Order: sequence, then C-alpha cells, then structure tokens
Amino acid sequence: MPRFSLKYLKLDREWMFGSGREHNFTRPNEKGEYEVAEGIGSTVFRAILDYYKTGIIRCPDGISIPELREACDYLCISFEYSTIKCRDLSALMHELSNDGARRQFEFYLEEMILPLMVASAQSGERECHIVVLTDDDVVDWDEEYPPQMGEEYSQIIYSTKLYRFFKYIENRDVAKSVLKERGLKKIRLGIEGYPTYKEKVKKRPGGRPEVIYNYVQRPFIRMSWEKEEGKSRHVDFQCVKSKSITNLAAAAADIPQDQLVVMHPTPQVDELDILPIQPPSGSNDLEADAQNPVL
Repeated sequence: MPRFSLKYLKLDREWMFGSGREHNFTRPNEKGEYEVAEGIGSTVFRAILDYYKTGIIRCPDGISIPELREACDYLCISFEYSTIKCRDLSALMHELSNDGARRQFEFYLEEMILPLMVASAQSGERECHIVVLTDDDVVDWDEEYPPQMGEEYSQIIYSTKLYRFFKYIENRDVAKSVLKERGLKKIRLGIEGYPTYKEKVKKRPGGRPEVIYNYVQRPFIRMSWEKEEGKSRHVDFQCVKSKSITNLAAAAADIPQDQLVVMHPTPQVDELDILPIQPPSGSNDLEADAQNPVL
C-alpha cells in the first residue's frame, strides 16, 4: 500500500475532508504516515501522483482505462479529457461517452419520459411502454382497421434527438442502469417495428380484409413500478363460508342455520405448485381398518 507524508504532497481539499474520512485518510498510522489508495497498484498510483504536480495523468502502458478510472473515482479525481492522457483513444472516448450519456439521459428522463410515466400512473397503470419516433414520423392509423398488436396502449415521444441517443446500444445500457438506480423494474430497452400508416388492404378468402401497415424500426422503453407483481399473477382461492363462521353468517343474514350450505371447493393451484401425488405411508393398514370397523 503506498505511503507518503502530507508535507510533501498537496492534496485536494475534497479528498482530504470529503470522502477521505470514510477511509481514514486523515488518521496517521503508528509511524506518522498516512495510508491511502487501498487496492490501487503502485504503477497506477505513481501516475496519479503526477496529477498533483502537473494536473495531468498519463495512463501507463499495460494499464486499462477502466482501471485508471476506478482509481480516479476512488481518490476523487475528476476523470476528464483535460486531465487524462493515453494512447488508447477509443477506450478514453468510451468512458467519456458513458459519462455524457448518463447526464444526457437524466435530462431526457426528467423532461420527456417522466411526464408520460406520471400520466400512466394517474390512470391507474403500474407500467409504461414508450415508443420514440423522430420529429418527421407521421402516425396515421385507419380507424376501422387499426393495428392488431396492442400499439394503442403505447405512448409516443416525438424526438429525433432521443431517437439518435437510443440508436447506440451502449447508451441503452447506460439508460437501463439509470432507470434501475431510480427504482424501476422489468426494464426493457431496444428497437422494434412500429406501424405508422396503412399501405394497402388485401381481401382474404371469404371477403375478410387484411390491412398492411408500414413499419419503421424505432426505440422503445418498457418499465414497471409495480410493487406486488408476483401477487398480481396469483389466482385467489374462492371465498366461501366456513364452518367456523356459520353461526355468525346466519345471524348476520338472518337465515336459519339448517338452510346454510357449506361448500367445499376444489383448491386452485398455480401450475408451479402442482406436485406429484404420493400415497401416504400405512395406507394398507387404513384400508384394512376400513374393511373391519370396530363396533
């Protein structure tokens, strides 16, 4: 673990008095030294020391950009193009694009996506399906023959900028992580065909019409905020009057007890709960007792 004396190094105030307290950066050991950078290799740490001298970190050969990024985040050093120099520009641009995509999607989430989620919630829905179209896309469905795929329940965002953002799979991955951090579930982001307008109508045998729609490939978002999604799919048992409440039910309904019929419904089980029926142990003895009852 790298060790040094603070009198030879001017540390950032944010590091010293911010998150550094969580790692006991400001507490010296028995030798009066300050131990920092736990888990960071000496090569990476040596490169980071140059930041406090020149303001620039040069990524050493053999060190990946994600490894250097993790060390910078740990030491609260801003990971920007002005402070990081490396030969692998592709990896550097990838990290910077991830940062930019996160900031951009958080803006899109608040300005474009969240209002549609609120509209769904106010109508009693607990999930949302949003399709992102371009500013030039036109949706013109035939009222008599609309698409038969449930698109009428989708909500639409007309935004070429958001469409271009979701065009990259890396941006969709960043968006998924942001939505997951915000507590949403069953998140799906991808590209799917969306019907825009009717192209033609064909006649099937028997005179039944078949409508052909023009489909465009556009991004979509599906998400849910349902808390009890498992229980929503469960089939409840029938509600019947049991023997324990027969008297109360008769008194409340003012019905003679001899007119009450106690129903014994067959239990309803989920297909996952079906188990093979095994005969109970000692069934032969029970059958023998049944044939020879004790008087």
